[in-house]
Amino acid sequence: PDNIRSATNRSRASRNGAVVFAVVVFVLAFGIVLAAAQAAFGEIGLVALVSAAIVGWLASSSVHIVLEWEKAVVLRFGKFNRVAGPGIVFTWPIVEFYTLRIDQRVATTYFGAEETLTSDLVPINVDAVLFWTVWDAGKACSEVKNYVRLVYWAAQTTLRDVMGAVNIAQLSTRREQIDREVADILERKTNEWGITVVSVEIRDIEIPDDLQESLSAEARAEREYNARIILAEVEKEISEMFVDAAR
Repeated sequence: PDNIRSATNRSRASRNGAVVFAVVVFVLAFGIVLAAAQAAFGEIGLVALVSAAIVGWLASSSVHIVLEWEKAVVLRFGKFNRVAGPGIVFTWPIVEFYTLRIDQRVATTYFGAEETLTSDLVPINVDAVLFWTVWDAGKACSEVKNYVRLVYWAAQTTLRDVMGAVNIAQLSTRREQIDREVADILERKTNEWGITVVSVEIRDIEIPDDLQESLSAEARAEREYNARIILAEVEKEISEMFVDAAR
């Protein structure tokens, strides 16, 4: 879904400064090597150019900028070593590298359940939004392949399960309770992956048109019934007052 791709790419536009820093480190290292070759040999040959390029690549791959809201997962020889950042992070070239930058800001994921059945077998469409954040970058990187996609599918299946346990009459009166129930279940599922759920909010619940008319008619009938009951009780009280007055 588009919301998964947008959530995955939500911070790329803000990393321009870090990319520029890496380019500057490469250019500086490249220029220093060329200047040293020029001073030592009086000319710049092919060997000097290749050496400058290698040194520049090693320098840029060993100094990194991790933004304030990020954590970098560093691997050494393919094994988890540490979680670094924010700020300047140094790694040993070739020996160490960081595979993923984990954004630890609160993220939003829009999800829904289409044609899901309630406990009384009524098909409904539900749209909701999930607020979540990564609290353990190491687990989020090493425990799951794509934690953004995992959060989306876990939220969708949980919403279907919860909706299947309530009937159509309870949806409007138990919406906040359903929000909390979905959030609690998701919290238990995602906590072992280093992810915590902030909240879940149901945005919209679509009921079939024919059923909406039936529910509306039922609500009108119930209101009319209650009005007639209240009117009868008032008339009874008034009649009792007249009887007492006559006595």
